[in-house]
Amino acid sequence: MSEKKICVSVFAETADELVSKLRRAEADADVIELRFDGLDPEGIRNAFAHLRSDKQLLLTMRPKEQGGRSARNATERVGFWTEYALHKTIDHRSIWVDQEHDLLPQKEFMFWLDQFFVVRSKHYFEGHIADLNKAYDALASDSEVAKIAVSSKDVLDTIGIWRLLQRANEENKRLIPIAMGEAGKWTRVLGPAYGAFMTYASLESGGETAAGQITVEDMKQTFRVPDLDRETSVYGIIAANTSYSVSPWMHNAAFRSAGLNSVFVPLQTTDIEGFLTRMVKPVSREIELNFAGFSVTNPHKETIIPLLDEVDDTARAIGAVNTVKVNDGKLTGYNTDAQGFIASLKPVYGELAGTRVALFGAGGAARACVKALRDAGATVTIFARNQTKGQALAEEFSATCESSAGDRIMGEEFDIVVNSTPLGMGTNSNFAVLTAPQLRGLKLVYDLVYNPSETRLMREAKTAGVAAIGGLEMLIAQGAEQFKIWTGLEAPIEEMRVAVEKRLTA
Repeated sequence: MSEKKICVSVFAETADELVSKLRRAEADADVIELRFDGLDPEGIRNAFAHLRSDKQLLLTMRPKEQGGRSARNATERVGFWTEYALHKTIDHRSIWVDQEHDLLPQKEFMFWLDQFFVVRSKHYFEGHIADLNKAYDALASDSEVAKIAVSSKDVLDTIGIWRLLQRANEENKRLIPIAMGEAGKWTRVLGPAYGAFMTYASLESGGETAAGQITVEDMKQTFRVPDLDRETSVYGIIAANTSYSVSPWMHNAAFRSAGLNSVFVPLQTTDIEGFLTRMVKPVSREIELNFAGFSVTNPHKETIIPLLDEVDDTARAIGAVNTVKVNDGKLTGYNTDAQGFIASLKPVYGELAGTRVALFGAGGAARACVKALRDAGATVTIFARNQTKGQALAEEFSATCESSAGDRIMGEEFDIVVNSTPLGMGTNSNFAVLTAPQLRGLKLVYDLVYNPSETRLMREAKTAGVAAIGGLEMLIAQGAEQFKIWTGLEAPIEEMRVAVEKRLTA
């Protein structure tokens, strides 16, 4: 049975820094991995003198080909472990060691190894072909813990490692299964609840020793890893890129406030049909997770519709789904974007009847905004690079469509500009759909992008002397409605807001 251990992995280039991080990690970690592959020989000797802690220690000398910094080959690493084993002031029985798979043939030269607690590890990085069952057969044993990590870009890449955990549970073997990268974060969060020997975390943001590591603070406070079990209801955000989303912080704060045994995780995928088929739907899924609902965003809001069992009237009218509820294996789609958009716009702008709105974008979020604006009596002009899609959207909701704003001054023709595109988010944060001279004369600029909290478009609006709001209020309003759909409870909005604002300013 897993004790839901969280191992905080720390790396340093000097012994003093490594020991300092060790002491800081002691507050939250169950196990502390000390990465020795950043130290020179003198640093290693100095660090050996400080291998004492109230928490369980794990020593690692990771070679470059396995994701570390050490240039030592297998023979040289055996020399390192021999030096460690012969060190007279170290209580070797109280410290765990991580040895890579390529040292297995060298075990006969390490006569002392049977006195150690060993984690036997193998990492598959991008471009490597992972034969997971073969690796498991080589590493899993009654005497050692097997650690197998595989790179993942899509949530579908994580299925194999999760099935390996199922096999280990059936065979009563100890396994640490990790899908590295953004798409694999859910395996780090849920692993201990499903029998993984332990999971890894970073000491702080920026201190990750492997792709996809989550800080120990977030593992314990945001995702509540120690509290999760197989009965935990699993929710998540489905997107092609989940790295910019703050929805996990918003919804996990709501679950925690409401005292629910639920967790919200990122589920990054470009293949929405593959995800639902292979991981969610009862008749075809390859793994068992207690999925209860999803947030849906770029680029899946429209393409998910034919894959669902039911779609409610609002989502059907909008032509986009941003919320899915799973009940007894049945998937029902909803749309909370329209309500969230209007609920956040009206308090700032006021009555919308007769208002002239320029809306940029023609995706799922744009569809919700256009319908909400037209229902409120506003006139809408859609600016879309994809003219076919934009024109179809305009005709559907009695709006007009243009391909580009050109150099026109928007305030001469419109009252409000709404950006529903991803421009301004993440790697596009230095870009905006319009510049300050084009924004002059407007009454309001509304950028649905919420991360960063002040976008380039909002800064351009400030320069033009135009009021501007970001997507935070819409995010919270639509998220509160999602929470109600999933749970039947009123959302703890203030707790959600505090969590999002803390994350955005971290």
